[in-house]
Amino acid sequence: MADVLRQRITAGAFPGGMLPDERLLTAQLGASRNAVREALALLRAEGLITRRRGVGTMVTMPKYGHGLDRLAGLAETLTGHGTVTNEVRAAEIVTDPPPVITERLELPAGTAVLRIERLRRLGGLPLSLDTSYLPADIGRAVAAGDLTGRDVFALIEESTGCLLGRADVTVHAVTADADTAALLEIACGAAVFAIERLTRLSDGRPVDVESLRIRADRMTLHATLRR
Repeated sequence: MADVLRQRITAGAFPGGMLPDERLLTAQLGASRNAVREALALLRAEGLITRRRGVGTMVTMPKYGHGLDRLAGLAETLTGHGTVTNEVRAAEIVTDPPPVITERLELPAGTAVLRIERLRRLGGLPLSLDTSYLPADIGRAVAAGDLTGRDVFALIEESTGCLLGRADVTVHAVTADADTAALLEIACGAAVFAIERLTRLSDGRPVDVESLRIRADRMTLHATLRR
């Protein structure tokens, strides 16, 4: 029951964020009053809804969908859901990057790369902390662009004159450390989505090693899979 309600909430099925009362939910879901009450209690414990006597049950904060079956930047994905802004925390050449970074970018060990770190907000509230490593020749051109207002993907395509081709993506859940939690304005130890992504140009060249930490209470990840 909680899964059904959670899916409806994340799909935006309740206009204005107000859920029907327990009696109506019981009729709509074909469930017992106790089952509905237990499901609502679980969703409340998760922080997805709030319940107030005389007011009703409301979604605490809307969640936004981010598809994993299309290569798109965050601002592009969230078009129509509000304004995405970027606080550039770092845009610097790293002369001695971690070996795993140069390996994934298929560069000789010790090759300089550009590191970009941005805190991304939607509607003024923190949404994700993104860190990207790019080959220095491309990174310098990207860093000269509008990192506060545009997606890195768009700047890569613009500076190289080449479209992005594909990306390898890994998603897992981690708990936020103290620094990440402070930046995302969540409790230390709260669950966040961790996305590791290697993006290539259409000619196959690896161009962006990216690590994202996304607030799990503000976003859902989805994909359309075909057999």
